[in-house]
Amino acid sequence: MARTLPERYLTPLDLADLLGVPVETVYQWRRKRTGPRGFRVGRHLRYDPEDVRRWVTGLMEEAA
Repeated sequence: MARTLPERYLTPLDLADLLGVPVETVYQWRRKRTGPRGFRVGRHLRYDPEDVRRWVTGLMEEAA
């Protein structure tokens, strides 16, 4: 990933903005279990930036 990831956990909106996709796509990835691993903090969904990096790297390796 060319952009640097923040040090804090990402919200679905942060992830959608980072990847340039609609936020509904992020939720669809979660439902289909095809996106990066997310976790709940109470009722809030969060993503670890390192998990997102690994997920994107895996996608890039598959495409190569």
